[in-house]
Amino acid sequence: MVFDLLIVGGGVNGSAIARDAAGRGLSVLLLEQKDLAAATSSASTKLVHGGLRYLEQYEFRLVHEALAERELLLAAAPHIIHPLQFILPHESAIRPAWLVRLGLLLYDHLARRKRIPGSSTVALAGARFGAPLTADHRLGFSYYDCRVDDSRLVALEALDAFERGAQIRIGARLVGARRDSAQWIASVAGADGRLEEVRARALVNASGPFVSETLEHRLGLSSRKHVRLVKGSHIVTRKLYEGAQAYMLQRPDKRIIFAIPFEEDFTLVGTTDIPFPAAPGPVAISEEETDYLIAAVNHFFEKKIARDDVVWTYSGLRPLYDDGALEASVVTRDYAFDLDARAEEAPALSIFGGKITTARRLAEHALETLAPFFPQMRAAWTASAVLPGGDIGAAGFDAFVAELERAKPFLGPRLARRLAGAYGTRAWRFLEPAKSLADLGADIGCGLTEAELDYLRAQEWARTAEDVLWRRSKLGLRFDAAQTERLTRALTPR
Repeated sequence: MVFDLLIVGGGVNGSAIARDAAGRGLSVLLLEQKDLAAATSSASTKLVHGGLRYLEQYEFRLVHEALAERELLLAAAPHIIHPLQFILPHESAIRPAWLVRLGLLLYDHLARRKRIPGSSTVALAGARFGAPLTADHRLGFSYYDCRVDDSRLVALEALDAFERGAQIRIGARLVGARRDSAQWIASVAGADGRLEEVRARALVNASGPFVSETLEHRLGLSSRKHVRLVKGSHIVTRKLYEGAQAYMLQRPDKRIIFAIPFEEDFTLVGTTDIPFPAAPGPVAISEEETDYLIAAVNHFFEKKIARDDVVWTYSGLRPLYDDGALEASVVTRDYAFDLDARAEEAPALSIFGGKITTARRLAEHALETLAPFFPQMRAAWTASAVLPGGDIGAAGFDAFVAELERAKPFLGPRLARRLAGAYGTRAWRFLEPAKSLADLGADIGCGLTEAELDYLRAQEWARTAEDVLWRRSKLGLRFDAAQTERLTRALTPR
């Protein structure tokens, strides 16, 4: 078989392109050597947002596009994406109040809002939003963006692509590829290590931090475009404050740190922006980054924290398109393409940069770029399509949770909300026959049942405990060593 599209990389961009292309009638093969969202796409701040701070960098087109995508994504995946109120305490020494308010008004109106409230000025002294903060923070601003489970977004994109005909191969690595006239001939190492020859009419290099390495060492191509790797790290602590609101914290270096309610019992704090001049690979938070984030929390909140209060950290490399900016924090979050399309030869499209929020539009744009090579390709479609499980009904997420609780009262409110928030209507696929918790099989730990695990293995390519605990869910925050060992045994082929 000759595929229309061979996609290298199972992050948010590669999965979004696979989904869009499959829905347009192209035959697609996606290769991911580790796991879906194994790197950058699971290491974000878990936000779908326009990027308020990008306004200071005059990135108006990017912010407009991201805000428009925010509305589309919220409609497409209301089970894993939810509106989130942000409180921005005013720091007069960093930005004057009038400038912040002007920026928020611009943010409100750069794209049409249907589901997201606008911004406002709020008093913090003596008010509930100010209660967690130190007494010197008396004035603030309120605005809205959305939270997202980033790695689940990628899994759902890949699932949708698969159900529309794409082949998704997890654990498959591109060894190398060469052109043979109008086709790419790729050597692919499978999860078992065996080599296979794959042919495709076009190749998409969506390998994130490895995009340049893939270009040069796997495809034998060069590009005048480059990525600039920036390490972003986060810490997670026990819940810092009551309430559903997040906080946007301005720092003296003009950076922004977020404090976000996370997984009911925790607070997510991040992110850093550290230049990473080395070759791409696994990264971890440094002591300096940890101290930086702790200092941000302790400056703003009455409740002080220390390193012992950090229960989890994660870091990722952002493959930002190198626009020549001097500082890592102001490198553009926009994306760029490099199309290598010689006459009468198969094209290769490489993706530089991008972000979670704009991945759907990036995919659409990528296929517009490849359209001349596929005259049979159907029209764009993803702007009005829901992701798997997103058809929860017009009444919204809370109503869907209530419906699930009524239908399956044995779940209890906490488990019902977690399953609804992870799977949406797809939860019925393993819950429907059950009349009791026992019908879902053994509880491996923290409400993860054998039925849910079977679904993750069969439908979402979960293979290891790490896949399940940190990417298909965040149950790793709750699992102990014995439960993790039990999960590992359950995943081991018999």
